[in-house]
Amino acid sequence: MNTRGLQLLAIIFVMASPLTVAAQQSTASGSTEILTLDQAISLALHDNRQVQNAQLGVGKAQDQFAATRTFRLPKFEFNALAGQQLVSPDFTFTRGVLGNYANVGPIPDHDIKLSTPMRPTAILFGQVTQPLSQLHRIRLNIKQAALMIDVAHEEVRGQQQSVINKVKRTYYGIVQTESALESLRQALAFYRELDRVTGEYVVQQVALKADDLEVKTRLAKTETEELTASNQLSTLKEQLNQLMGRDITTQFTVSRVPEGSMIDTDLAAARTLALEQRPEIRQARLQVKQAELDKRVKKSEYIPDVSAAFTYASPRNFDTFVPKNFAAVGVAVNWEVFDWGRKKHQLAEKQKTIEQANNNLRDAESNVMIEVGARLRDLQQAGQALRVAKLKQETARENMRVSMNKYKLESALFSDVLQTQATLADADYQYQQALMAFWTAKAEYEKAIGADK
Repeated sequence: MNTRGLQLLAIIFVMASPLTVAAQQSTASGSTEILTLDQAISLALHDNRQVQNAQLGVGKAQDQFAATRTFRLPKFEFNALAGQQLVSPDFTFTRGVLGNYANVGPIPDHDIKLSTPMRPTAILFGQVTQPLSQLHRIRLNIKQAALMIDVAHEEVRGQQQSVINKVKRTYYGIVQTESALESLRQALAFYRELDRVTGEYVVQQVALKADDLEVKTRLAKTETEELTASNQLSTLKEQLNQLMGRDITTQFTVSRVPEGSMIDTDLAAARTLALEQRPEIRQARLQVKQAELDKRVKKSEYIPDVSAAFTYASPRNFDTFVPKNFAAVGVAVNWEVFDWGRKKHQLAEKQKTIEQANNNLRDAESNVMIEVGARLRDLQQAGQALRVAKLKQETARENMRVSMNKYKLESALFSDVLQTQATLADADYQYQQALMAFWTAKAEYEKAIGADK
């Protein structure tokens, strides 16, 4: 074999060698952080701002629950009315209003008019009430507040599952793009060296100018593809950093994704699991309970409000004939005897809300079952596509080995070797795509069944 053929064959062999790929990966990683998928998920669950907002929602619901419980306790109220008298409060005691006695006569024996000067006055009013009949309604409201905590927890689970899904999809996208970028950089090194060698051969007139132009065209195309993949990788890494709640400029590289393995799952079992785990289903069930409790709360308004009450009033800056203190203990009753059918219509509204909640629950269950079926089928298809891509990759590698052996024996053209090498690179890329599609489909399936990890 001539020197030209040996040089070109050496280029192809070195660039296709797994050792070269591993060395490039080691050099590229250097001291940069290597981020695993589990680490990315853990950081996102802890620092993602949307998850933190959902967790704050749980705290708000707990605060509301604690506030609702205080309505069972006595209520202390203080009111004060202070102002300038605009009309003098006059009092008239008519003759004999206090009695008419035989030896004394009428008391008073003539009309007496008392006047208070128009000066600033005040009335202080304090009251302590302990709910009695309202305790039933308060207990129902406490149950409502407890359900809101459960709803908030399900919102946290839903947000966490959504973030986990986004992290997985973005992570797999980074893995795929890094793999494509590595292949493109290997191809770039190959075409640059090939361009150098071919240029020398053109000068030596042992290669055609058309061959040189073909190599330069492939080199320019690969450089464009490398720039596009590099920009896409930067964007994906910024998005993953944002999902993890850290500075978007943080540099890292991702670890390789393991080979895909099929999941042997029965569709009926998967749907049953999803109906138990999906946050949307749990929220819909809680909303049915909330609607039922809301109706009971409204129905409890038919019960009169009865409270034990202590009342104290103290007028200030009035004349001395006005008592300085009023105090009483007893029972306070508030009852709306006739409401023109308002409560009846409100109860009918609450019943319709219950029916709506039940309809929403059935719709949510149907949608989840459909989604689980679709995601499981997508996963099965992705697994089959991965199997086909793996076989194509193995076939391309074998063809590359055979082509190189033929070229050594001068029974194959160099253009055939180039084509075989391009086919192998394409098969490697398609395999990586199929692998990422499989893991993405698996992430979608896990989200569909409500898996928390």
